[in-house]
Amino acid sequence: MACAPFLFSVDLEDIRQLVPGGERLQDRVEATTRPYLEFLRRYEARCTFFATGDVARRYPELIAQIAAEGHEIACHSDRHIPLDRMDAAALREDLERCKKAYSRAGVENVVGFRAPMGSMTGETAWAYDVLRDFGFRYSASVLAARSPLYGWPEFGPDLPRRHRGVWEIPASLTHLPGLSVPFAGGVYFRVLPGLLVERSFRRRLARGLPVVGYIHPYDLDTEEERFPYPEINGSRVGNWLMYRNRGLVIPRLDRLMNMGAPIVRYADYVSGSLEAGTAGA
Repeated sequence: MACAPFLFSVDLEDIRQLVPGGERLQDRVEATTRPYLEFLRRYEARCTFFATGDVARRYPELIAQIAAEGHEIACHSDRHIPLDRMDAAALREDLERCKKAYSRAGVENVVGFRAPMGSMTGETAWAYDVLRDFGFRYSASVLAARSPLYGWPEFGPDLPRRHRGVWEIPASLTHLPGLSVPFAGGVYFRVLPGLLVERSFRRRLARGLPVVGYIHPYDLDTEEERFPYPEINGSRVGNWLMYRNRGLVIPRLDRLMNMGAPIVRYADYVSGSLEAGTAGA
């Protein structure tokens, strides 16, 4: 029996654009994307890169290279604005700018979307109508639990399902006393105990379910300048966590790969498992 897949993905964004005065910070996007490409080459794996339109405009050669190596380019909004700060008209304009940016980088037929900061919630579910109209087949935008930023605990179990004609693929959760967290995502992947991450990974695969994770370029950047991170409400602990364990990202990914779960592009999972009706339940 084939092992359930690891839906590993990279949220390809430039954190500087979210920081006041961020243009003075060192450009780290390309330097911090390369290690992920090297990791994927080592395992002959193809994954999904959710890229902002802003990154596609600034680094078209990088986007073209990622696509040329067989990875999927999906949409992460144009300038990383959460859905609750837009309406339907603003989202349409945002997606149009994204399409133009991807096209200039040589990428067409983008079918996937990830909302910035996981900001797809019950209050912003109107966005599915816009995504459907733009031809998106899937979204990977939901944290089906309570969260300091955005969460949609009413979504139900962290399993894919259709919303208004669009597949939603929520982040995979592990359940702790009084708390559910996306163990394969970003800061959680870095700061949770490694044994807990690996145990959660194994348990999900044992149920025949995909592990849905995400990571950012800055998550492995041990040389990034220190600055107050945006969107964490000025929390000193939160800012400390944003820099914690960055050197562990690739070694932890290596250990997960040793469990045998193949990395699969989101679009391939949608067409090969969800639309074919063969996904685990």
